[in-house]
Amino acid sequence: MCSGHSTEDTMNHATSFERVWRSASASLFRMAHGSLLALGLVAVVFIGSGRLDGEQATSFNALVSEANAAETPVVAAAPAAKKVSVKVVEEDVTLSREMARVRDWVSRRYKVSTVALEPVLLAAEESGRHVGIDPLLIVAVMAIESSFNPFAESSMGAQGLMQVIPRFHMDKIGDERGEDALFDPELNVRVGTLVLQEGLRRYGSMKSALQYYGGALSDPAAAYARKVMAMQQRLTTAAGRKSDGAA
Repeated sequence: MCSGHSTEDTMNHATSFERVWRSASASLFRMAHGSLLALGLVAVVFIGSGRLDGEQATSFNALVSEANAAETPVVAAAPAAKKVSVKVVEEDVTLSREMARVRDWVSRRYKVSTVALEPVLLAAEESGRHVGIDPLLIVAVMAIESSFNPFAESSMGAQGLMQVIPRFHMDKIGDERGEDALFDPELNVRVGTLVLQEGLRRYGSMKSALQYYGGALSDPAAAYARKVMAMQQRLTTAAGRKSDGAA
């Protein structure tokens, strides 16, 4: 849960199919880059848990087709008198070896497709490098907050993988974005990372930054921070990285 709400606020992971499906349908078509990724993740959440009946599965397939069509650029034919040569350059961005191991571990533990996880973990690596935060800590927050469900939404309005509450962080999201912007997994990771950076800058330690993120600065036991750091340690082991004991 992102700053401004209590850790006692239990996330509503048991949200009915219809409610989440409406949210997914509304948000997916407001995203250009993240829609198919989000579809892949939410497909695992529902299909893997047996929550789709035959009619809902048909609707899901139709939504995938529409999202795919929406993401496919329409290229106008060049004039007959001119030949246009277009060179397509694909960006070769891959996970680090450590994060690839984490991807496989998360996939097994949380029953999420490795294909769907890869862009999310890439976003964690890129965002972590940009602000100087361990990407495994970012992944740990995702695990604790949403169990990698991109459409998780709490009763307080916290949204997506890192459970960010939009109204507290519009400066990071951008006023021009729609109300469902944080259901874009990659944007959610970037914004959540910026909230962690904000907490670190304000309070000086990662433990305090995590308590700020969880809305629990007044908790002397720092239960939220300890929970996230314990998950970070498990991810560190899964990554094959030697722990230096630093929090």
